[in-house]
Amino acid sequence: MTRFVNNVKTALLMGGMFGLFLAVGSLYGKQGMILALVLGGVMNVIAWFFSDKIAIATMRGHEVHADDPGLAGQLYRAVDRLRQRAGLPMPRVYVCPHEAPNAFATGRSPSKAAVAVTEGAIRLLDDHELEGVLAHELAHIKNRDTLTSCIAATIAGVLAYIAQWGMMFGGGNNREGGNPLVALFTFIFAAVGAALLKAMISRSREYVADADGAAIAGTPDGLIGALAKLDAYSQRIPLVQPNPAQNSLFIVEPFAGRSILNLFASHPPTESRIMALRRLKNG
Repeated sequence: MTRFVNNVKTALLMGGMFGLFLAVGSLYGKQGMILALVLGGVMNVIAWFFSDKIAIATMRGHEVHADDPGLAGQLYRAVDRLRQRAGLPMPRVYVCPHEAPNAFATGRSPSKAAVAVTEGAIRLLDDHELEGVLAHELAHIKNRDTLTSCIAATIAGVLAYIAQWGMMFGGGNNREGGNPLVALFTFIFAAVGAALLKAMISRSREYVADADGAAIAGTPDGLIGALAKLDAYSQRIPLVQPNPAQNSLFIVEPFAGRSILNLFASHPPTESRIMALRRLKNG
């Protein structure tokens, strides 16, 4: 059932993005519609086949293996242990050279999945807490959240750039150099798209992944400690990346400063997640 629901969400996201391109393109006449048709098709292909690679590349992740020395090899082996408990194929494992502590999972299916952890998270978390984080990300893979999330992140970036472009250039189709009504119309389209993305990426998925991750790890204690640390440090250390629209992928909402891309925030409060895990532990 979860797989079917996520497949429907993915189809709606990709169809919605295509429709948005056509709607914006229609503001610029026949040529705009043709361009929108081409761009919408290309973006759907990119989102389906390459959104995971885009996410990894954006975070400058480098793949690690079991025989790597030090923490890299330990991280790989920890993922291997946990994915066996979860009954999953081995995902690719990446370390991202960022001080901001965080982690995410991506991939359009469990067989093509990847787990990425920042260097800041590896240094910050103890073994127990890191296992809790990895189990949470494996739960997203098992629940097939990763395709929907990664495509949504790609679409969110496109919507944000459409909004910024519309507000900056105001349509650019008259001699005065812009049409403020077209600019406003473009911005509203992007804002509506952001609202739809938030509806598609239900906040409940994080609670489900927390609970399932606790089951994979064998206890919620590690994830409880990890979430408290990650949330506290993430509010002080910005995540330096060119596309903050991907923030919905991460285990906690990264701090990236204020911009139009904040429209796409999709995480529930960390305190609520910790309380839910404590109830799970005590129940």
